[in-house]
Amino acid sequence: MTEPNAPALEKMNRQHIKQHFSQAAPSYDDAAVLQKTVAECMDERLDLTTITPQTILDIGAGTGLLTEKLIARYADAHIVAIDLSFSMLQQAQPRLKTARFPQLGQIVNKAIGTTLAQKTAATAINADAYQLPFANQSVDLITSNLMLQWCDELDRVFQEFRRVLRPEGLLMFTTFGPDTLKELRQAWQVADPKQEHVNQFIDMHDVGDALIRAGFGQPVMDMELFTLTYDQPIGVLKDLKAIGATHANQNRAQGLMGKNRFQTMLKAYETHRKETKIPATYEVVHGHAWAAPEQLKGPNRNKTGHIEISLEAFSKQVQSKYKKRQNV
Repeated sequence: MTEPNAPALEKMNRQHIKQHFSQAAPSYDDAAVLQKTVAECMDERLDLTTITPQTILDIGAGTGLLTEKLIARYADAHIVAIDLSFSMLQQAQPRLKTARFPQLGQIVNKAIGTTLAQKTAATAINADAYQLPFANQSVDLITSNLMLQWCDELDRVFQEFRRVLRPEGLLMFTTFGPDTLKELRQAWQVADPKQEHVNQFIDMHDVGDALIRAGFGQPVMDMELFTLTYDQPIGVLKDLKAIGATHANQNRAQGLMGKNRFQTMLKAYETHRKETKIPATYEVVHGHAWAAPEQLKGPNRNKTGHIEISLEAFSKQVQSKYKKRQNV
């Protein structure tokens, strides 16, 4: 039986991604309502494991929304916030400060020369997810909150994650699925059908297949839909710009867009209005997998002691956890 091939994705301009996130760094936190919510969801899901990681990478850490929660949860761990944008990491500094590991920053600084403040609870490193500055099998936990949608080579990035994870290390992540910004995509198709204006997002089943190809065991995938609402369609675009989430296709059209075309898009978006509000849908894909030896692929060391192999098992585990809380 042959493994499925990776889906063909539009090539993204990583310099463009880096530039736009850097420009958006000062305004990011004010507009990142969804990113904050999903970071909270990821933190809650970590309740379902009993891992005690010594080294944690938060990849695509941005302004530290999830990193801050990891610091609180894993007080004895070495936590490293990684982002493609140095400006984002500068904005993260207030969340990373508690002066726990003054030596760690110095060590990493000597290794690659791009860290920030030394006396922090988490070290910040300006690096690309495709090329992590860490040795093989040196990390216990990788988290990544809404970053993978900016990687057009999913197999490559998962292989890099697998390389640095120790055997039985855990990868937990979120990304966006195909229904993300579907209203905006449809509105642009009306106004400019020959040109893509919204990034392409991967189906969660394809993400799971990529994990298997990269050598991860027993990937568990599920998704949930979020809807942000606005008074006007232009509000959607303003929020996307404020967090740096612009169209990153390497072959996107250059130059100014005609005013008539833009107004046509706004008018088409109005057809999606529900009652008094304009919706913006986000399909958030949750996933986790284990970097286990071949004979132990996917042992999820959770609080029930069971091996987790499906969304149904994951749901049962959640229910069991909350029942235990009620009985305390």
